[in-house]
Amino acid sequence: MSAPDANDSFFPDPFPLPWASDWGEDDEHGLWMALTLGDARQVFRWIAPGRFLMGSPLDEPERYADEVQHEVTLRHGFWLADTACTQAFWQAVAGSNPSSFGDDPRNPVEQVSWDDVQAFIVELERRLPGLPVRLPTEAEWEYACRAGTTTPSSFGENISPELVNYDGNYPYAGAEKGLYREKTVPVASLPANPWGLYEMHGNVWEWCADWYGDYRTEAQVDPQGPQTGDDRVLRGGSWSNFGRYVRSARRRRYGPGERFDRSGFRLALVPGEQGVSPAPPSLAAPLAVPASDAAKEPGA
Repeated sequence: MSAPDANDSFFPDPFPLPWASDWGEDDEHGLWMALTLGDARQVFRWIAPGRFLMGSPLDEPERYADEVQHEVTLRHGFWLADTACTQAFWQAVAGSNPSSFGDDPRNPVEQVSWDDVQAFIVELERRLPGLPVRLPTEAEWEYACRAGTTTPSSFGENISPELVNYDGNYPYAGAEKGLYREKTVPVASLPANPWGLYEMHGNVWEWCADWYGDYRTEAQVDPQGPQTGDDRVLRGGSWSNFGRYVRSARRRRYGPGERFDRSGFRLALVPGEQGVSPAPPSLAAPLAVPASDAAKEPGA
């Protein structure tokens, strides 16, 4: 990450924000604030503005063609949840739990579509008026995932099941086979990346705000993806994926109404900004999982 321009907001102002139930600063990862609803609590980390290379270099093993590397500048800092949204936090807002792996309320919520998440955000805003909540953009997500690194994962050149929840039967770039847990694990049960964010790789795919589209090759400032599209972006890979899918640069696309036991999300808070995308009026009723390209590509 490079230093921001002099006019950029490197530190949050004000701090803390009115919605925070508790807050602080630690030596390793910096500023944090927590949002508490009933017994459910979500911590957010401050992500300072900066510049990075988004996508993957041509020599990265097992990369995909849509990961065209390009420079991105994010001019404004934002708060990002340090974990995927848990089943406990979802239930505190939505009143129900759609997840397949419901054995632990600390597990990430899954079986939620992009549209479901937008309705969840509307309800969260209703309960906490003025909360500047939305999904992260794809660029914000990758910037935070990389946390200043340029390697295939924020943990380095290789990926191991001790650090990431994925299908260890199919390791990355010729590494040894390892554990396959066959389900999600509770959030924050695996090591955090250098910026204090947990399970940015694996566990569940995470919805982003953007429509899916080809990257531009020229440098971008605060990109938000195409104006329209058919599919929304997911990032991070999941518990059921091969190692190549949980790299920092890996992209995924699904229709905004599709639900899977591999897809969840994490929230972003951007003071002074409203959500990037309009939301549907209510949390949708459960849908049948459609036949999708998840079944067409091994390890997807």
